[in-house]
Amino acid sequence: MKIAAQLYTVRDFLKTPENIAESLKKVKQIGYDAVQVSGVGPIGNQELKDLADGEQLTICATHIPYQDLTERLDEVIQKHQLWGCKYVGLGGMPNEYRDSKEGYISFAKQASEIGRKLDAAGLKFIYHNHNFEFAKFDGKTGMEILLEESDPSAFDFELDVYWVQAGGGDAVEWVRKFDGRMKVVHLKDMAVTANREQLFAEVGEGNMNFPAILNACREIGVEWAAVEQDQSYGRDPFECLATSFNNLKKLGAV
Repeated sequence: MKIAAQLYTVRDFLKTPENIAESLKKVKQIGYDAVQVSGVGPIGNQELKDLADGEQLTICATHIPYQDLTERLDEVIQKHQLWGCKYVGLGGMPNEYRDSKEGYISFAKQASEIGRKLDAAGLKFIYHNHNFEFAKFDGKTGMEILLEESDPSAFDFELDVYWVQAGGGDAVEWVRKFDGRMKVVHLKDMAVTANREQLFAEVGEGNMNFPAILNACREIGVEWAAVEQDQSYGRDPFECLATSFNNLKKLGAV
C-alpha cells in the first residue's frame, strides 16, 4: 500500500498554475510520492501532468464531477489516460439520489454503466462516501444498497474512514466488506472537543483505531491510501499533511 496526498486538503493553494506548481513541490518535500487530483483550479491537462512528472509525483486517483461522467466521459477518459491514472473517483452521489432506496438503486445502476465504459478504457470507477450513506432505508444503509445493487465488476469503492465513523459505522468492518472492490482508501482521523464537536484531525492525532484500519487495508490489497483533511481550522494544511505522513511512518505505513 502506497501513501498519497489528497490535494483537496490544500485546495486554497491550488488556484493558479503557479500555485499548483508550488504546492506540488511542497507535497513532494513532505515525502509524498503520489497525489489525488481534486480541488485543483484551472490548468491544462498536459501542464498538470508535466508539473507532477517534474516533481516525480504519481497521479494515483481523481475526483470528477458526476456531470463530467455523464456528459463528457470521453474527455474524462482521455485525461486519465494522459495522466496514467487508473482510478476515476466520484466524491459523492448527486443530491437527488440520496433520499430514498429507489434513488440509491438508480444511482448504483447508472454509475455501474459508467464504470463498464471506464473498464473498457482500462480505467476504474471508484465511489467516495460521506456519512449520509449510512442513513437506513427499509432496514439497510445506503452503503449496503450501493454494495448490493452495483455491478461488482464495474463499481469500486473509495472508503473514507472518517465519514464511516461519523455515520456510526465501524471503519475496519467496512474496509473488509469491500474486499475485492477497493484499491483506494481515504485516511483521516476524528478528534472530539470538550463541547462534543467532531473535528477533522491528522492521521494519528484523533481517536480512530488506525493500526487496525491500516491492517485491514493491507489484508484486502488496497493499493493507494490517500491522506485527506477537509478542514485545518486555521493551521497550515501542508503542516497537517506532514503530521499525517510522519504518523503513518511511525505506524509502519510508509
